[in-house]
Amino acid sequence: MYKPSRYIADYSGIKTQVLSALAYYDLFNFPLTKEEVFLFTTVRCELEQVQYCLDDLADHGLIYRLGNYYALKNDDYMVTRRNNGGKKAQELLAIAEKVSSYLIKFPYVRGIAVSGSLSKKYADDKSDIDFFIVTATNRLWIARSLLHVLKKLSFIFKKQDYFCMNYFVDEARAEIVEQNLFTATETVTLIPLQGDLTFEKFYSANTWTRQYLPNHLMRVSCAEPAHKGWIKSITEGLFNNPIGDMLDNWLMRITARSWNKKTQAGRVNQRGVLMSMMATKGYAKPNPVNFQNRIMTFYNEKVERLTKNLEQDIF
Repeated sequence: MYKPSRYIADYSGIKTQVLSALAYYDLFNFPLTKEEVFLFTTVRCELEQVQYCLDDLADHGLIYRLGNYYALKNDDYMVTRRNNGGKKAQELLAIAEKVSSYLIKFPYVRGIAVSGSLSKKYADDKSDIDFFIVTATNRLWIARSLLHVLKKLSFIFKKQDYFCMNYFVDEARAEIVEQNLFTATETVTLIPLQGDLTFEKFYSANTWTRQYLPNHLMRVSCAEPAHKGWIKSITEGLFNNPIGDMLDNWLMRITARSWNKKTQAGRVNQRGVLMSMMATKGYAKPNPVNFQNRIMTFYNEKVERLTKNLEQDIF
């Protein structure tokens, strides 16, 4: 087995983090390459150190090599599933680029990125296109309401899966409020499509992600410059005043009331998750307690079991 040139006397810490990275994606039955394990470890290290730990863990039967992938389960179907999902993701990403080039023309929309499973380069027949939207400061609710009208119209043509706009932030409040491994992973894996300068500022506001994923540096390599057509400019000019302020505040209040009613009624979405949204002046997003906490609970329990197995193997 190859041992990295920069030798660290005790590799148990890195091994724990390697297991933790595999554990997180095991929740989604998603095997990782060695490069991905490196990116999603929560300790600063080098790729060759991760490779050494992967080899050692596999030799001791704590993880499994599946071709170019590593996983906690010895299941070749996960590799087939991921490869097929990668092909489907490429198809949806091509559609997402076309859709984003249209959405960026809406008033007060400054940046658009792909989020969710598609940002991990995975999709299946039930996948939709989740967009992360950055808006102009103090105009989030005008932008969101106009895009919501488009979303409603998409149902007519049965294209609603291409217009899932679930997370909005404005430029002045771009820092993600909840800061944990889940939100760090979702933030660093965003695929910016529109608004290159906007996402450079967004990433600058979210350098906290390095506390959780220090090997994953966020880059805006594929985003196009934000579009500013004459219709968009004229529309924004009409509302860049106190009337626009009042309209944005009013739209926020009525949207929040509508979502509160849905939550109180116990309505769920197509995935069976309770419909609930956090609505403030600077962001509109799903309530994290309905999914985030559940994922992190399962993850922490899995990591605890794996850590015990690793300690037993060492001692």
